[in-house]
Amino acid sequence: MVAVTTAEQSAEQLQPNPADSPDSASTRTTGLPDPAGRTHKLHRAWAVAAITFLALIATAAFRSSTGALIEPIENQFGWTRSVTSFAITVNLVVYGLTAPFAAALMLRFGIRRMVALSLTLVAAGCLATTVMSQSWQLVMAWGFAIGIGTGSMALVFGAIIADRWFVTNRGLVTGIFSAASSTGQLVFLPVLANLINYHGWRTAVFVVAAFALLLVPFVMWLLADSPASIGKAPYGAGPDWQPPPPSRQNPARAAIAALTGSSRSWTFWVLMGTFFICGWSTNGLIGSHFIPAAHDHGMPATTAANLLALIGIFDIIGTIGSGWLTDRVDPRNLLLAYYGLRGLSLLIVPSVLGAGGEPPLFLFIVFYGLDWVATVPPTVALCREHFGPQQSGTVFGWVFAAHMVGAGLAASFAGAVREHTGDYRLAWLTAGVLCIAAALAFFTVRRRGEYAVVGALSAT
Repeated sequence: MVAVTTAEQSAEQLQPNPADSPDSASTRTTGLPDPAGRTHKLHRAWAVAAITFLALIATAAFRSSTGALIEPIENQFGWTRSVTSFAITVNLVVYGLTAPFAAALMLRFGIRRMVALSLTLVAAGCLATTVMSQSWQLVMAWGFAIGIGTGSMALVFGAIIADRWFVTNRGLVTGIFSAASSTGQLVFLPVLANLINYHGWRTAVFVVAAFALLLVPFVMWLLADSPASIGKAPYGAGPDWQPPPPSRQNPARAAIAALTGSSRSWTFWVLMGTFFICGWSTNGLIGSHFIPAAHDHGMPATTAANLLALIGIFDIIGTIGSGWLTDRVDPRNLLLAYYGLRGLSLLIVPSVLGAGGEPPLFLFIVFYGLDWVATVPPTVALCREHFGPQQSGTVFGWVFAAHMVGAGLAASFAGAVREHTGDYRLAWLTAGVLCIAAALAFFTVRRRGEYAVVGALSAT
């Protein structure tokens, strides 16, 4: 859900892979790539964008499948809800903590190699679950293999590609990449739910693994670390375009420096805390437990999966609309409204869940879809306003890490609630109260310039 909101400078830190560079005549004669837009052939940037979109969908395929896999795996091995929820928790936490360092990983291994490795790791983690027999093996496969694989592609990948390959239509491309998560959920979740229902959960896992592996040769063929590495300029670049000078700053050290500097700001802690709650109430609760919770109320798992996929449709609309509003409305007011309304909606979930898709439940699905990642554009805007354009992306990387840690803890908490009380009522109510508290927190956030740390950060 957040590929559009990464550090702009992180994209510049990634070095071209010399092995990708062709010995083109234009490069030999001028020392620079040919300008974009001077050929009638389709620009390579669009092929790169297409394979990037598919790789992000592969990440979303697994992320959307865990809720549908919980009950079948529990029934197969006799594991409790706490056991499967813990595996999801580890996955979400590792996913989030990998994100701030994804740029460093890509710098170390190269974008193309890193994406191919990440897809292979996702496939290996999926395949490992088909032969597991102990619960710790589920934690290793879901938590670490797939957590690292998906986390390496989620936060920085799409933004880096858009920044490096596009001058014209960069905003459009980043918007498309941000929709990849919802598209993956929309496409894969109903398919996987039906495969589980008719052919067993292992078949569904094989499909996810096969899709990830199928993309690897296309990534190695179509993806390049930068336009300059293959003797081209970005799409829409003018004839005077020059490759950006590589940054000498170590991205891992930059990530740590951004964390230590921003931690002096109250605004940073508000953003961290509220995005923690955002992850708690979306990926951790709804994303991981909506299907089994609905099944507890008599709803078929396939119906619940279709409703969760429907959230993905409205998620795309809500994200675009929130971005439009963020350009026109104080982001603090938007976040106050988003979290407040989300909290009220969660408080009524226990009364609207039922065996069928009744109108009150459908209205909840529509609203929650619109609000799912609507918090991202105004949160990014506040990071930019308070920490400046150079620091904002890295700062948001840590805010996003808090999002996934919150999601991970919520997954375990909801599982424990279900195991000890027999239903999810306490989990819904807790999330609702937390969201209302997050809304109120934005009354304490002031305009940029009223915190001394802003000036201090600019010097770091």
